[in-house]
Amino acid sequence: MNRKDHMDLFGAVALVAFALHLAFNQVVVKVTAGGFNPVFSAGLRSAGAIVVLLIWMKLRGVSLRIPRRAWMGGLLSGLFFAFEFTCLFTALDLTTVSRASVIFYTMPVWLAILAHFLFPGERLTRTKVLGLILAVVGVGIALLDRDAAHVSWTGDLLALASALCWAGIVFCVRITPLSEVPPAQQLLFQVVVSAPILLLIAPLFGPLIRQIEPIHIAGLLFQIVAVASLGFLAWFWLMSIYPASSVASFSFLSPVFSVILGWLLLSEHVALPVWGALVLVAAGIYLINRKPRRA
Repeated sequence: MNRKDHMDLFGAVALVAFALHLAFNQVVVKVTAGGFNPVFSAGLRSAGAIVVLLIWMKLRGVSLRIPRRAWMGGLLSGLFFAFEFTCLFTALDLTTVSRASVIFYTMPVWLAILAHFLFPGERLTRTKVLGLILAVVGVGIALLDRDAAHVSWTGDLLALASALCWAGIVFCVRITPLSEVPPAQQLLFQVVVSAPILLLIAPLFGPLIRQIEPIHIAGLLFQIVAVASLGFLAWFWLMSIYPASSVASFSFLSPVFSVILGWLLLSEHVALPVWGALVLVAAGIYLINRKPRRA
C-alpha cells in the first residue's frame, strides 16, 4: 500500500481495532499472571517473539544484517524494552487494569515534553500545553484515589515508570541510527536484548510458576503471536503508510478501551475518580497529538 498524506476509512478502522487489541492485551496480561510470574511471562513473551519474527522475516525476505552504527541504539532500546515490561507486567499484577492503563498510556505526554526540548520542529503549542495539563491532572487524580480495592502505590508508580521507558524507546529510535533500519529489525533488537534480561531477573520476583491452567498458556501464546511480534509489526506498517501525527491521535482510545474491558471482563470496580482521570488523560493525549489547523 502506498504512502498517504491523510487518514482514510481503512486506516481509521485499523487503528481503532489496534487500540482495542492493545487494551484487550492488558486484560490478557493480568489473567496470565495467575499462572506465571509476571516478569517470567514477559521474558517468555520476548523469547517467543524472537522465533515468530525470524520466521516472518525469512518469509518476507527481510535481511537480518544490521549496520554496526545502529547497534548502540538497538541495545539501548532493548534495555528500555526490558525495563518497561518488567514494570508494566509487575504493575498489572499488583493493581487493576484500569488504574495501570490510565497511567501507562500517558506515554505521549512524556514524549511531548522530551520533544519540546530536544527536537526544534516539535515545540509545545498552547493546545499541546493544555493537553499536558489535562493529562497530568488526570494522572494526579488516579494516583491520589486510594479508596478502591487492589490499590498499590508500587503498582501505580511502576505503571508510570513503564510509560517513561516507552517514551525512552521512541526517543532512542528517533535520535540514533536505529531509525535507519527496517521496523522488523528494530523490534527484533528489542526482543533479543530483553528476553535474556527478563528471564534472568524473573526469579527475583517470586516463583516462576504459579498455578498454570490452559487459559494461562493461551494468554501467553496470544501475547507472543498477536502482540509482541505481529501486533507491533502491524503498528509499524500503519506508521509507514499514514502520517505519524494521525496515527498517534488514536492512542487516546487505548486507555478508554482498557478501563472498559477491565470493568466488563474482570469485574473491576472503577471508582468515579478513575473515570474522571480517564477522561482527562484521553482528552490530553488527543490534544497533544492533534494536528494543527493550516492557516
